[in-house]
Amino acid sequence: MSKKTAFEFLDTPRRMPERIPLELRRQGDWGELYGRFGAAEAKHQAGRCLDCGNPYCSWGCPLHNYIPQWLELAREGRIHEAAALCHETNPLPEICGRVCPQDRLCEGSCTLNDGFGAVTIGAVEKYIVDAALADGWRPDLSTAKSIGKRVAVVGAGPAGLACADRLARAGIAATVFDRYEKIGGLLQFGIPSFKLDRGVMATRHEILRGMGVEFELGVEIGRDIGLDRLLDEYDAVFLGLGSYRYTDGGLPGQDLRHVLPALPFLVQNGRIVTGDDPAGRPIAGWEDEIALPDLRGKRVVVLGGGDTGMDCVRSAVRLGALSVRCVYRRDEANMPGSAREVANAREEGVEFLFNRQPLALLGDGDVAAVRVAQTRLGEADARGRRGADIVPGSESELAADVVIIAFGFQADPPAWLAAHGIAAHANGRIRVDGGLPFQTSNPRIFAGGDGVRGADLVVTAVHEGREAAKGIVRFLSQPS
Repeated sequence: MSKKTAFEFLDTPRRMPERIPLELRRQGDWGELYGRFGAAEAKHQAGRCLDCGNPYCSWGCPLHNYIPQWLELAREGRIHEAAALCHETNPLPEICGRVCPQDRLCEGSCTLNDGFGAVTIGAVEKYIVDAALADGWRPDLSTAKSIGKRVAVVGAGPAGLACADRLARAGIAATVFDRYEKIGGLLQFGIPSFKLDRGVMATRHEILRGMGVEFELGVEIGRDIGLDRLLDEYDAVFLGLGSYRYTDGGLPGQDLRHVLPALPFLVQNGRIVTGDDPAGRPIAGWEDEIALPDLRGKRVVVLGGGDTGMDCVRSAVRLGALSVRCVYRRDEANMPGSAREVANAREEGVEFLFNRQPLALLGDGDVAAVRVAQTRLGEADARGRRGADIVPGSESELAADVVIIAFGFQADPPAWLAAHGIAAHANGRIRVDGGLPFQTSNPRIFAGGDGVRGADLVVTAVHEGREAAKGIVRFLSQPS
């Protein structure tokens, strides 16, 4: 490997992997948008890192990954060592490399982001882990000695998987329970395959089983097995319950035909695209079955500007919609969705209507239009977020054959929580103020992820699962 120069970031411009051509995306190609770097390109892009004395990229990452260090290992071609270092802080690095909004986190904090183009951290992370796994690398648990304890992990989403990984590394036997037939939660069923190929989750499942993690899939706690049984058979329990109850906004006309909640729309379409179920039926235990309309030639309006909204608009493009509009009540600068996802959606033909407040859905049986009003940003609230005030007399109607509501998700705690002394906030989020990291009011039960903090990023759920495992290890290490 050639010696790194101080100005390599000037000699080598920022580049992302090649993307699926636009015309194929518009014709319904559901493959991952971004391809993979080859070894040479990954080395060049990793070599652009300045190795800052104070690595802002690491601080911008919720997991505080050792980014400059594994970039240098990638530059040197030491892929197995780079993969091991990625896994030291991140139990799911190949997933975060694909779905994290790097533009808002690590790459957004990169020193080179100010004029030179940030290092393509996410794409290199994806390359490192994919290449190492393809070469046969697997996590080394040779030093993990069993401490004779067992933990039940409820939920195979990112928080649960991260917790199980860390428990296995600490010599604790973990069994993961999930009501769905495959692992991943919304990683498997909610995120479209153009962002996360389903084969990635299958590989992670195999890796975790190789680490000794056991899985009980298609098993719902509270229906098939009671929490009492878990507490009888295991030394501790981790709850990674997710946040699945969608916010509907209470708009008049939501009962019209072809008004769809975002998550069931994504889940059922995803099962069609991946071949899991050509009929697009809901997954086992999924209550929100909807009638999926054929979007070909239809005018689609998506309400909401978060990452779920971006998944919906980009899915609608691939499903052949005549037009796709995204309505968001604030301006683009205040949009919660990833800027990169917004750019991809815009390139694919999505029209963004900012500063528009949905007021009602109109139609006679079938939805025909969305009544909206223009807004202007008002005063900031306690969190510093400016409100969206309606401009009087600014109402108009947007023609729509299909409306998808993507206003976000809320915690939906099961009834058995309170029966086992697990306190929750008024909004349903589980309280984790029991003394140890992510410990609930029941000392043997820990929790993390969206069920604790509300709907958030995959990487924050991974962080909470990782940190909860530390709390469990401390709890189980206490003298009897």
